[in-house]
Amino acid sequence: MSLLDEEMTSCTLIDRTTVPDGYGGYTNVWKDGAKINAAIVLNNSIEARVADLQGVTALYTVTTRKNINLQYGQIFRRESDKKYFRVTSDGDDMKTPTSASLNMRQVSAEELDALPR
Repeated sequence: MSLLDEEMTSCTLIDRTTVPDGYGGYTNVWKDGAKINAAIVLNNSIEARVADLQGVTALYTVTTRKNINLQYGQIFRRESDKKYFRVTSDGDDMKTPTSASLNMRQVSAEELDALPR
């Protein structure tokens, strides 16, 4: 087992669907989706601290295996503490090359207080 594997924790992707609200409109319904493993680390760099002072929510770096491609806006829940996160970058932007022996992909994410309406 690698150090990366030891740091990974169980997470659940959250899928949004829309359903009729009975009044001619619709409402969002959030349902648990696929289970993934990810290492989630708080970004406490100087830039992140400045952003925090300016009202930006806490920023995290999320590391997964290359076969997990999180996309901008995707929401997931860390199972250990039930915290929700929204991906704020694109999974295609930071991954190890195909020829590399290190198998990882990274995105940035923000912590959410609750699921969006």
